[in-house]
Amino acid sequence: MKVTITDVAKLASVSIKTVSRVINNEPSVRKATSDKVMIAVKELNYQPNLAARNLAGSKSFTIGLVYDNPNAYYVLDMQNGILSCCKTEGYELLIHPCSYANKDMVEELKTMVRRARISGLVLTPPLSENSEVINMLDDQNIHYVRILSGQEADPQQTDCIYVNDHNAAYEVSNHLIKQGHKHIAFLSGDKGHKSTHERLAGYKESLIENNIEIDESLILEGEYSFSSGVENAKSVINLNNNVTAIIACNDEIAAGALFAARLMDIKIPEQLSISGFENSPFSRQTWPKLTTASQSIETIAQHAAKLLFSKTRGQRNKDKEIIKTFTPELVIRDSTGPANKS
Repeated sequence: MKVTITDVAKLASVSIKTVSRVINNEPSVRKATSDKVMIAVKELNYQPNLAARNLAGSKSFTIGLVYDNPNAYYVLDMQNGILSCCKTEGYELLIHPCSYANKDMVEELKTMVRRARISGLVLTPPLSENSEVINMLDDQNIHYVRILSGQEADPQQTDCIYVNDHNAAYEVSNHLIKQGHKHIAFLSGDKGHKSTHERLAGYKESLIENNIEIDESLILEGEYSFSSGVENAKSVINLNNNVTAIIACNDEIAAGALFAARLMDIKIPEQLSISGFENSPFSRQTWPKLTTASQSIETIAQHAAKLLFSKTRGQRNKDKEIIKTFTPELVIRDSTGPANKS
C-alpha cells in the first residue's frame, strides 16, 4: 500500500499541514519539528506527489533549464547538476532547448513559463546574456539565475553565477608563451556568446604583457563545433607557416584542429601545440589528450540551482554559501609542448 502524507503525520505525531510545510521547506517550522518529520519520511520512504503539489496550491514545484548550446556534454552536465539539487529540494526539472536566433524566442519562453507554471529558471549563455529575455522575466515576476561569462561578480547582480573565462584564457596563453611559442593562433567560438569575447580578451592580454604583437590574421572567427575547428585550423596553418600553437575556444574546436593537423601530417605537439577549453570529454578522447582549462559544469549548475531555490523562498540574502564566481583551471596534457626552434 502506498504511503501517504497522513501516515507520515501519524508517525511523527504532527498535523498533516506541518508535514506539508516541512516538505515544502517553509522557513517557519522549528528545526526539532522538521527533523522529526524528516525521520518519519525516511522511515516510511514517503515520496511526495509533485504533480499533485503543483495543482493543489499556488506554489509551483518545477524549475526550468533554458539553453541554446550545441555541446551535448555541456547540456548533460548542466542537467545533472541541477537535477541533483532538485532531488534534495523536492522539485521537478523542465528542460527547454530553444534557438537564440529565433525572432520569436522571447515569446516562446513567455508561453512556456505561463503554461508550465514554472517557479524559476536557470538561464545559460547566450540566453542569459539577452536583455529582452531578462526584461520579459522581470515583467512576468519569474525568478531566475543567470550563468554568465565575466571577470568579476557585479554586486548589483546577486542572481548570477559568473565564469571567469578571461583569466582562464590568459593562463592558457601564458602556458604556451612560457613554452617558447610566439605565433599562437586563436580559433573563436560563436560571436553571440560572451565567453568567446572574454576568452579572446584573455588571450590578447597575455600576448601584450609578454611583448608579443597581436596578429589579427591569426584570430579566426568560427563556431563552437568540431567542423569549425577543422576548417579554421587548416586555414590558419596554410596561410601562416610560422604558427606553432593553437588556442581553441573550446575542446570540440580543439579536437577538430587536432584532426586537421593529423590530416596534414603535422606532429602534435612536436610541430604544433593545441589547447582547448572546458575540460569536456572531447579533451580526453583525443590522442594526444588536450591541454585545456577545466571548469566543472555540474558544480556551476548546482550553485545556480541553490541560488534559485533561495530566491524562490525569499532567502537569497541569508544564503552565505553561494559561490558567485568560478575560474577554470589550467590542465596541462600532452597536446602542448616546447615550440619547435627549427
